[in-house]
Amino acid sequence: MAYLTDRKRAQGLGSAKSGTKHFWEQRLSAIALALLTPLFLFPLAYTLGDSYEGVRTAYAHPVNAIIGVAFFITAFLHFFQGVQVVIEDYVHGRWGLVLIISTRLLSALFALIGAFAILKIAFTG
Repeated sequence: MAYLTDRKRAQGLGSAKSGTKHFWEQRLSAIALALLTPLFLFPLAYTLGDSYEGVRTAYAHPVNAIIGVAFFITAFLHFFQGVQVVIEDYVHGRWGLVLIISTRLLSALFALIGAFAILKIAFTG
């Protein structure tokens, strides 16, 4: 049996030992999205109503393609982080774990689909 004070046991751990890390990850992904969203939307809006070749030409540029892929990955990571917090707060037990795993898989799937679509447009010649 360890003789530790309550303060010593809790010092630097927080309530669940991971809340601060999750908080900062969510804030960093929000900042990244604030920068990536306009950079992703400007080329998209510029080619709105254009032909497939016009869109392909815009996203064939490496900068636009990289920004597009980074946008999709960051957006669905941020989505998962937000939904995870809601599930942890309101769903308990086995269903909470099932929903978190399902949400993580769906977020990864949608991020891969978005990244694949951008890369297919960029590299189709």
